[in-house]
Amino acid sequence: MALIVQKYGGSSVADAESIKRVAKRIVDTRRAGHDVVVAVSAMGDTTDELLDLAHQVAPIPAPRELDMLLTSGERISMALLAMAIHSMGFEARSFTGSQAGVITDATHGAARIVDVTPVRLREALDEGAIVIVAGFQGFNRDTRDITTLGRGGSDTTAVALAAALEADVCEIYSDVDGIFTADPRVVPKARKLDAVSAEEMLEMAANGAKVLYIRAVEYARRHGVLIHARSTFSSGEGTWVLGPGQTLPNGQGEDMEEPIVAGVATDLGQAKITVIGVPDVPGKAAEIFKIVARSGANVDMIVQNVSAAATGRTDISFTLPKGDAAAALRALDADRDDVGFESLIHDDQIGKLSVVGAGMRTHSGVSATLFEALSVSGINIEMISTSEIRISVVVRGDDLAEAARVVHTAYGLDGDIEAVVHAGTGR
Repeated sequence: MALIVQKYGGSSVADAESIKRVAKRIVDTRRAGHDVVVAVSAMGDTTDELLDLAHQVAPIPAPRELDMLLTSGERISMALLAMAIHSMGFEARSFTGSQAGVITDATHGAARIVDVTPVRLREALDEGAIVIVAGFQGFNRDTRDITTLGRGGSDTTAVALAAALEADVCEIYSDVDGIFTADPRVVPKARKLDAVSAEEMLEMAANGAKVLYIRAVEYARRHGVLIHARSTFSSGEGTWVLGPGQTLPNGQGEDMEEPIVAGVATDLGQAKITVIGVPDVPGKAAEIFKIVARSGANVDMIVQNVSAAATGRTDISFTLPKGDAAAALRALDADRDDVGFESLIHDDQIGKLSVVGAGMRTHSGVSATLFEALSVSGINIEMISTSEIRISVVVRGDDLAEAARVVHTAYGLDGDIEAVVHAGTGR
């Protein structure tokens, strides 16, 4: 008998029929003799619809009240799911994030979990109930306010509950059959991976892969939680995310040879800012990125050009999330005279492609394959960034899908059949 934590995303509980399908899967797990704790997202596009409604009422909604509004979506899902389970003859109890003991810091809209005290969940499990928890939300002890965890919050909720309850596995359900070598909506011949290292998954999540969010993977690796990414819409085996020392249920994993390239990730959510005519003297780059940091922007890739001998000036380009660009531009423009640069260029029509694989550490020629594939296809590279197990390039946004397909093929990652996205969202 195992304790299993399951998480179901918005597309998995999009309507009444979907909720009943999820309830049956949960009941089947309980019938198999396992204790079950479920973290659930809001139905379908409910969160986006609530956000739109909030902005219709107030151009800049108060953060506290916005969190109060957005958490209602998960409360609807958890109650309906518990009702569906009851109708199948099993005891189920639903809990909000605060009732479940998910304690966070006080940051509205992007709170971080600082503790989980699942006293009521353990009591419910001891009494034989299936536990349903509203994902994406928590409670701050100091302010006594409800908070939301930001993008991927339900994934993070599930992993945090699994860690606190010492669950045997955390199953993350979505509308794809597991983790693929690329987004199957972009690269139809993407192959499902049986297993992927947490290290590789962190890089893929950080660079655009959407099946798992980076905060959940970080939390799982830090607390030793075994993640199993599966589909709500099929009974396939899915993909195991293995942290240090973890193995597949059949014992494989620890001694498996690491693939040279595990996957190709794409991201259309970034913008590029170029600071033109920066005085090429010590300290100017530090000034620029201190200003950007104060604006709250999260910088990703950075490139500085060679200084022009005639002017003693250079250009610095960097990428950041599209949503952070306006604030960064305002902050830089306000301090233009102090820094001494000439102008700013904003480009939000870029795409980032990343090749990830733990085997890169011990194999040569990985970057040459990437650049050759893009060159043959006539796709220009604007920026390059690397880590031990990743190479990222920035290309035109219109070229990103084609770039992903040709690079995927160049590394021999194509499967024999087209991948299936059951509900069309990847979540």
